[in-house]
Amino acid sequence: MPSLIDIRRRIRSVRSTQQITKAMKLVSAAKLRRAHERVLAARPYAALIRQMLAAVSARLPASHDPPHPLLERRTENSVLLLLLTGDKGLAGAFNTNLIKASQAFLQEHAAARVDLELIGRKGRDFYRRRKVSISGEHVNVFGKVDYALAKSIAQKAIQRFSAGEVDAVYLLYNEFKTVLSQKLVVDRILPLSAPAGEGSPAVDYIAEDPLPEILAALLPRYVEVQVYHAMLESAAAEHAARMTAMDAATTNAGEMIDKLTLFMNRVRQASITREIIEVVSGAAAIG
Repeated sequence: MPSLIDIRRRIRSVRSTQQITKAMKLVSAAKLRRAHERVLAARPYAALIRQMLAAVSARLPASHDPPHPLLERRTENSVLLLLLTGDKGLAGAFNTNLIKASQAFLQEHAAARVDLELIGRKGRDFYRRRKVSISGEHVNVFGKVDYALAKSIAQKAIQRFSAGEVDAVYLLYNEFKTVLSQKLVVDRILPLSAPAGEGSPAVDYIAEDPLPEILAALLPRYVEVQVYHAMLESAAAEHAARMTAMDAATTNAGEMIDKLTLFMNRVRQASITREIIEVVSGAAAIG
């Protein structure tokens, strides 16, 4: 049976850990609020650019197919996967689920050559020790999501697809739903699916430039926005997962402190009872 000193030391250690997890929960809550605001601010722009693509694609004459190289469909002999993971741990199953999903993606595309563009330290650390083709690494990017970085990643993917180095480009990330839930998303961003089949556009745009030129300007921007939006969603989902994990850790620490305190009281009571018995026994022996 452990001594009272050992139990008190254990309680102090758990209480110290509880204070750390509580502080991390508060920090993640503050970061989540800002990240969620950025996600909400980016969604209207992403919806609008998709609406404009639908309008342009619907009015484009079918003179040649496809109307733009980024819409060209090819057999997927070579694939580029943009994997978005977190830069830090202590976020529950956030990074584990992403890595498992990426491994499942590699198995599904075993017949093709898959290159990984790793965005986030956890994915980089995991695949750096394994025999996979890594086309790029980006770490420490989710402290503040930068559009310039998302644009450079998207342009690199566009250049590789246009040059025929890869036949498809996929995004794998966690989409923020609620504080308690995130959704794993595997989205093909190249070749683009022309969004003309979504129904009639809500706005009838008047175009001064030729429609093919407008489409050529919109499609790369659409890919950039997709990557940027995925990074924002991933950042918000990571903060939510970490806040939930730290809240659960704080609660578990409190329960452990209660159990240790109860055990300590029992040990102390047993020690006092034993001392009383020894005193009474000694008195009886003397008498």
